[in-house]
Amino acid sequence: MSICTSVTVLVAACLLYACGGGGGGGSSSSSATTPVNPPTSSSGNVATLVVDSGPAGLGYVSDNVAFVTMTVCAPGSTSVCQTIDHILVDTGSVGVRIQAAALSSALLTGLPSQTDSLSRPVGECLQFISSYVWGSIRKADLQIAGEQSSGIPVQVIGDPGFAGVPSACASSGGTQQNTVASFGANGIIGIGAFTNDCGSVCSNGPTSSAGYPYYACTGSSSASCVKIAQGASASAPNQQVPNPVSTFPVDNNGTIITLPSVSGSGQASVVGTLTFGIGTQSNNALGSAQILPLSTATGYITTVLNGVTANASYIDSGTSVYSFRDTLITSCVVGHYTFFCPSAPQTLSASLRGNSGPSATVTFTVANAAAMDYNLSVLPQLAMPKLLSSDFAWGLPFFYGRSVYTAISGASTPQGNGPYVAF
Repeated sequence: MSICTSVTVLVAACLLYACGGGGGGGSSSSSATTPVNPPTSSSGNVATLVVDSGPAGLGYVSDNVAFVTMTVCAPGSTSVCQTIDHILVDTGSVGVRIQAAALSSALLTGLPSQTDSLSRPVGECLQFISSYVWGSIRKADLQIAGEQSSGIPVQVIGDPGFAGVPSACASSGGTQQNTVASFGANGIIGIGAFTNDCGSVCSNGPTSSAGYPYYACTGSSSASCVKIAQGASASAPNQQVPNPVSTFPVDNNGTIITLPSVSGSGQASVVGTLTFGIGTQSNNALGSAQILPLSTATGYITTVLNGVTANASYIDSGTSVYSFRDTLITSCVVGHYTFFCPSAPQTLSASLRGNSGPSATVTFTVANAAAMDYNLSVLPQLAMPKLLSSDFAWGLPFFYGRSVYTAISGASTPQGNGPYVAF
């Protein structure tokens, strides 16, 4: 039995910088599950999405992790390129980050460093909930399905030619995940509801917080790195690592993740789709899906379960479990972590509310984690308790049997501007 301990299981891949409190609400209730018919397209805005055991040589089976394949090229090149599989798809973070170990030496050399106004190479310390990654920021051309981005900043995690981890980053808390095995993927594509990874937190300049994201480094030692401001406005585009979708020429206002329904016992793998754009082509219309506007400050919605209100709720494909506070459901330790372990599966009903409009009723099932087969990659009833009743993570199990839309903040869609989620 193997339990993945990276961002791909247990903890949300929601950045600390993007998360806070939030949520508003309407009053009417509606069921909000749309029929799942994976779209097809001749226009190239659909990528294959797989939930499987993870990259080759991982050493354990990934559970509830969705992956896509992406092509990365040196800017302007058609020959210095590499197609990389098992890139984790994460609606809870923003930006493309690739493990250095997954890149060929030719491609790594061909990706130019991003530099600041003083021509110093830029690096980033990115914090997740209980872990962090460190690496250089380089520029690359990206292609996923038929969509392309040119010369955008991406993070190279564990870049061997870059400076060591600054002490402020290393002391930020959690474990460092600068290898494929610890990270659980060859990289991550953050396609959340914002255009860049840390917004005003980074553009307003360095703070005293331990894990401040951006650094300029003048040498190979960690002591050569100093915190710097990185812009997040139209006058300073793509100083921060951007949401790659927002940089596409078209189909750039959001995404749709579609996965098939799965039986409660789980299965070895599933195949779905990642579609780019909302209402931009005939294959990505919103249809009758229920829209839940997100907090523009935090990206949160509100969940009400058993009379308890969780204002810090989020729908996140980068989290591998349902995670919420419920003291009435029996829990147990599996591996090194605490999960829900009811004696029989528990079917629960929750109300999800956005900042405005009607609420949506969601029914889901939690089963005994100790009795699950962790040789399977698809476990739709896996859940774990949270310490705080204000937090509720709707992880990848929520996506099975649904099409889930994420509209980017400020982007125009036929149903209004983002940010919102819909399903």
